[in-house]
Parts: sequence; structure tokens; C-alpha cells
Amino acid sequence: MRQVRYIFHVTIDAFYTFLADDGWAIASHIALSTLMALFPFLIVLTSLAGFFGSKELADQAVGLLLQVWPKQVADSLAGEIHDVLTTSRGDILTIGAVLAVYFASNGVEALRVALNRAYSVLEPRRWYWLRLESIGYTLVAAFSSLAMAFMIVLGPLMLEAARRHIPLIVESNENYLNLMRYGITVTALIIALFILHLWLPAGRRRLLQILPGIIFTMVASLVSGIVFGQYLARFANNYVTMYAGLASVIIALVFLYFIAAIFVYGGELNAAIIKSKLPHGVSLHAAQSLKPADSQA
Repeated sequence: MRQVRYIFHVTIDAFYTFLADDGWAIASHIALSTLMALFPFLIVLTSLAGFFGSKELADQAVGLLLQVWPKQVADSLAGEIHDVLTTSRGDILTIGAVLAVYFASNGVEALRVALNRAYSVLEPRRWYWLRLESIGYTLVAAFSSLAMAFMIVLGPLMLEAARRHIPLIVESNENYLNLMRYGITVTALIIALFILHLWLPAGRRRLLQILPGIIFTMVASLVSGIVFGQYLARFANNYVTMYAGLASVIIALVFLYFIAAIFVYGGELNAAIIKSKLPHGVSLHAAQSLKPADSQA
């Protein structure tokens, strides 16, 4: 019973802090920044894939990125994404590509603002270092997406080789590939959430301190995607009637808004749990400013 009361108290505390920190407004900022950063990121992805000589990798990478999105949301952007991916780009080192990387990093900056506010920390680093760090995260994400896509491309070849030796075990490429795609995507999301909560905001936190919010974010995001997908399957025409040609953008924006709100609340939940375990008189900001060794003393 005491554990139930503790969970209820922490959950409510995180919700009220979410409201006090303008969580809905921050989620809106993240959603818009992410949508605006999506297409510059796709341009960077396509340019890198072309630079390495295989634009099919970009298609595979985008398939991975959209793997956990509701089908209705992914389909609504399919045409625009196809146009970006099929445009020939040889300008990876030009000003256009540099600007694409810069604008794509805006999504990372929006996540940093949300986590800094959730963890009640002030950002001591210079703005240009933060921007360089965000650009670095963007490039790492692009290279990682291509690397994961390369694994997907190699998948059929590996399964075909395995079938020759163990035909009774390896029967269908499609089932294994679908499982591989989904498993790689979920694993990549979990790793990305750990990186974001550990290193993107100011201050220091341990793995166990950020784990509850990450678990909540993953579970709630998957449930939200399923529910939103079911809603769109029944009422997608409402968006078409109301927003006409902008329906696909609005659908993606609404989905990203819900996911962003879940992400922000995950940070607030971690902060509420950390705060509940602090000694009397120690603030949340002070606890995260201490080195791990000092905070355990």
C-alpha cells in the first residue's frame, strides 16, 4: 500500500511540475521543431547515402525511422518523403548541405530545452558549443541510420546463406526481416533515449535515475501510436475535410505533439523520483550538479 501511495504521489508531482514548466507548450515546440527538422535530416541522409554510393540505404533508413509510427501517419508523409529521397543530390559538402545539417539540429535543441526545464537545471555551456553538439548528434543519428539500414540490406543475403545449410529452420525471409526491422528500431530508440537523458541536458544523472522515465516514454509512445492509428483509421477524413492539402502535415504534427508530451513527462517523472529521494534541504538542481562520487557520499 505504501508503494502504491508513493507511485501515486510521484506521478501527480510529475504532472503538476509538467504543468508548471509549461509542458504542453514545450511539447508543441518540440513537435514543430521535429517536423521542420525532419526533411533537412532526410536531405542529409540522402546526401550521405549518395556519397557512399547507395541511395537505397536512404530508403531503408527512412523505413526504420518510420517503423514505429502508426501506418496512417507514415502513409500521410510518404509522398513528400519519396520526393525528398528521389531527388538527386551531390552537394554533401556545399552550403545547402551545411544549412540542412544546421536546421536538422534544431530538433535536438528543442529536446535539450525540454530536458533542462524538466530536470530544473540551468545551462552553463556556451550556445555555440551546444549547437555543435546538436549537429554532432544529428550526424551520428544519420550515420547510425545508414549503418542499421545496411544491416537490413544484408539481412536477406544472410538468411539465404543460412537457408542453404539449415533450410528447416530458416523458412521465410519476410517474417525474420520484419522482426529484425522492428527490433533494431526499438533498440535504437531505447539507446537514443538513454543518450538524450544522460548527456543532452546540463547536470549529471545515473542510469537508474533516468530508467523510469525511459520505460514510461517507450510504453506510452507505443500505446499512443496504436491508439492514434486506430483513431485515424476511423476519423482521418475529418482532417482532410478541415485542413485539405495540409492534412498530412497536421496529422504528423498532432502525432509528434503527443509523443513530445510523453517525452517531456518522462523527464518530469525522473525528476520527481530523484527529488523524492533527496535528503532534506538538498535541491534538485544541486543534486544534479554534484559529481556521482560526491552525490553518493
